[in-house]
Amino acid sequence: MDKTISSLKDIISISGGSGEIFCLKANGKVVGVDNEEMCDYDVDTWTDIVAISSFIHVAGLKADGTVVVAISNYQKANRKKNPEINTGNWTDIVSVYTGCETTFGLKANGKVDAVGVNKYERINVKKWTDIIAMSGGLVHTIGLKADGTVVAVGDDEYGKLDVGGWTDIIAISAGQHHTVGLRADGTVVAIGLNNYGQLNLGDWADVIAVSARAFRTAGLKADGTVVAVGDNRYGAIDVGNWSDIKEISSSEYRTFGLKNDGTVVTTQQLKPYG
Repeated sequence: MDKTISSLKDIISISGGSGEIFCLKANGKVVGVDNEEMCDYDVDTWTDIVAISSFIHVAGLKADGTVVVAISNYQKANRKKNPEINTGNWTDIVSVYTGCETTFGLKANGKVDAVGVNKYERINVKKWTDIIAMSGGLVHTIGLKADGTVVAVGDDEYGKLDVGGWTDIIAISAGQHHTVGLRADGTVVAIGLNNYGQLNLGDWADVIAVSARAFRTAGLKADGTVVAVGDNRYGAIDVGNWSDIKEISSSEYRTFGLKNDGTVVTTQQLKPYG
């Protein structure tokens, strides 16, 4: 089952968090919603935001090239340290990305700033060059280079870092234990754990965007429809009737679609969080 989140209108970009969805509005403000309830992240005071990214925390890129980060009240109360929020000295950032307890800022020169928990060395990206996009997973990080190749660091269990042979990639996304790449011809490649069939993308075509999370993979097609494979607990891949979608994103148990009219549709889930 899917539903439209009625409280979300005039949205220009979305990013799925843990269970919630964060949405960027045209006026540079950000709202966070879990089902129909406002979630407990201090994003309501943010202004001049031009891009967002979320995982368990949420990061916002400001128009001046600086980055702000918010964590939930639960994280504040239960973690002694939150190094993923330490972006206060970043400048000249052009894109922002988040992984599990990690935050990345892409600079115009293709270099990357990174903060967060460095377990499995997943923020060891200082030597990367010519990066044009990134994605953070649970325990690994991937980067897309200007030449269409992909680099990766972190935990390599299930071979999810084995991207050295990929070419002609135009977009990437990291799931819990898998890595997904969109090729220029609209096909999709994926490696890693396939316990729920999240790598079964061989027949996908005309895809223009991908979103991997947990044990699922979703793809946005050129005609505005969405395809998805993998773990379907809580109906997380029941997107077959979606249309007029211009952007997709995923959270732990949900898939989200931003429609051309600025509304947001989501798969139904009733799993409690926090």
